[in-house]
Amino acid sequence: MDSRVSELFGGCCRPGGGPAVGGTLKARGAGGSSGCGGPKGKKKNGRNRAAKANNPPYLPPEAEDGNIEYKLKLVNPSQYRFEHLVTQMKWRLQEGRGEAVYQIGVEDNGLLVGLAEEEMRASLKTLHRMAEKVGADITVLREREVDYDSDMPRKITEVLVRKVPDNQQFLDLRVAVLGNVDSGKSTLLGVLTQGELDNGRGRARLNLFRHLHEIQSGRTSSISFEILGFNSKGEVVNYSDSRTAEEICESSSKMITFIDLAGHHKYLHTTIFGLTSYCPDCALLLVSANTGIAGTTREHLGLALALKVPFFIVVSKVDLCAKTTVERTVRQLERVLKQPGCHKVPMLVTSEDDAVTAAQQFAQSPNVTPIFTLSSVSGESLDLLKVFLNILPPLTNSKEQEELMQQLTEFQVDEIYTVPEVGTVVGGTLSSGICREGDQLVVGPTDDGCFLELRVCSIQRNRSACRVLRAGQAATLALGDFDRALLRKGMVMVSPEMNPTICSVFEAEIVLLFHATTFRRGFQVTVHVGNVRQTAVVEKIHAKDKLRTGEKAVVRFRFLKHPEYLKVGAKLLFREGVTKGIGHVTDVQAIAAGEAQANMGF
Repeated sequence: MDSRVSELFGGCCRPGGGPAVGGTLKARGAGGSSGCGGPKGKKKNGRNRAAKANNPPYLPPEAEDGNIEYKLKLVNPSQYRFEHLVTQMKWRLQEGRGEAVYQIGVEDNGLLVGLAEEEMRASLKTLHRMAEKVGADITVLREREVDYDSDMPRKITEVLVRKVPDNQQFLDLRVAVLGNVDSGKSTLLGVLTQGELDNGRGRARLNLFRHLHEIQSGRTSSISFEILGFNSKGEVVNYSDSRTAEEICESSSKMITFIDLAGHHKYLHTTIFGLTSYCPDCALLLVSANTGIAGTTREHLGLALALKVPFFIVVSKVDLCAKTTVERTVRQLERVLKQPGCHKVPMLVTSEDDAVTAAQQFAQSPNVTPIFTLSSVSGESLDLLKVFLNILPPLTNSKEQEELMQQLTEFQVDEIYTVPEVGTVVGGTLSSGICREGDQLVVGPTDDGCFLELRVCSIQRNRSACRVLRAGQAATLALGDFDRALLRKGMVMVSPEMNPTICSVFEAEIVLLFHATTFRRGFQVTVHVGNVRQTAVVEKIHAKDKLRTGEKAVVRFRFLKHPEYLKVGAKLLFREGVTKGIGHVTDVQAIAAGEAQANMGF
């Protein structure tokens, strides 16, 4: 991690400071220039014509892994060839966890050859038959004309193949929503999930608030979840009368779960907990067009970079500003993204073609950062964000998913409830393995370092019943009459065969992102490791007496209250006031059950 990301936390780096790295990425099909007017623009068309005449257009060569398949044409295949193509489609769908993208009219080396209209129609018909065979639907994303070395019009067609879900195993992407207070996070989620535009006074966000003081102040203080479902044809399924969460899940092939986090600095600890414990696939950073990068925006950007969470940016409230103000905010964002601490390539999305390209490049390159400009009141460019979310492929590899599922069960406890006639219920994420109804697990560690036996009575995903939970999925588990008082956030539920180790003392290699003075032995910080959040004291800084902003060291921490379950290599973030740092766990001093209180100094 580049220590220069500390500038985002310390507030000492001005927008535009530092050299620009790279340039603004222009999506295919995007009109206009990237803000560089002048004489250079006059020569561009001539250069493009010369390039077109001399150089054939190419895509990157087809990869053996991944969910993107190139096909030159699919015209009247034999039965043997058809079965082979179906098997190939199953592989691509498996790689994309239920989604695949077919480029028709493209050779395996990426050459854009294109097809005549009749051949393209026959190829799409064959693709439809293949999709029906595997229980999937196809949607044409876009068509492009290719006029290289041919007098006849030839086209390239990009097609999304999405499997119809079975047994509730829909594709689920978790998106954390970040941004400064009053930037419109809850309002945007209300508009996206309910299908009705806001009235300019926050009507769309009212159903998202969980507490009375949130409704009165209009500010989110807790973590809430909203779902947006797409069916196999890419249509939003939320928008119908009195749709329940269970009905949305049943109708969806792909589910976007938004994690609405707090924007006010007072609730920063809640935002950090949401980012570390709920394991979002990516983050949406909302920036108000009329205020630009203000308040906690820079800090939230720094958190996403520190935790290596891919993010895209939405500039909201464009209906309140002149076009020049919106452009100024976008330029400000581009300057910050290009700074040495970020090393991002901004990509402004202005058309549906841009949105498709942005979704694919965002998944392929961690450096690409799409930027959307929209309004939750007028609905301007709102459809572009929906296209992006619909096309956005899973950001985790299918092989990684399979490897995690082969491991023993480990479930992080993030929330604890008591539900009438159900009993104790815990919410969280399954880090590894598979969890089924009726499984016997152990939960801990308790204050004395023990793990207690329990039974999983039932499972719910997105408020609807589910029999099997797989690694990477979030859910709530009903534990029957298990005593809620024995549970706390930060515990884990694991297979008894795992023989889990706990610790009160651990070491981590850290980078001090920001500290007003010097970081010394005896300093107390709040440590976040996954779903663990607890105060710890610095016992020792190896090879140094003190640390200053931007410096690295291996530090030994001791938890002050109770032992925790930690794994070597886990990401770590600590904070105390304006002090912040990141790193990873390098060593844990395992202790046996019963020794915990002695090691905590009780």
